[in-house]
Amino acid sequence: MHEYSVVQALLNQCEEIAEQNAADKIIKVICKIGVMSGIEIHLLQVAFDTFKEGTMCDGAEFIINEQKLKLQCRECQAEFEVDEVRYYCIECESLNVKVLDGEDMYLMSLEME
Repeated sequence: MHEYSVVQALLNQCEEIAEQNAADKIIKVICKIGVMSGIEIHLLQVAFDTFKEGTMCDGAEFIINEQKLKLQCRECQAEFEVDEVRYYCIECESLNVKVLDGEDMYLMSLEME
């Protein structure tokens, strides 16, 4: 379950940012996770709740915003979002599409004291 290592890296990143901003505590962590990131949101939440104890994130609220798969057609230039894995244009049905968003996890913001 790689969610544990993802959370450990996230907690390290949060603590580094808090230290750079002279914060004593992190109150809220907001992340964006793409549907194609390979991360199970429920398992990530469980891992965060487990490993945040004893860190600057202890007691912090963890908000996860799920990002749909955002694609752009290279043929007709249409941009669109889909909930499922579908790598073809919803306008012209071309298979020549590029991924714009939805494959990664990002730390979007921290609320600190």
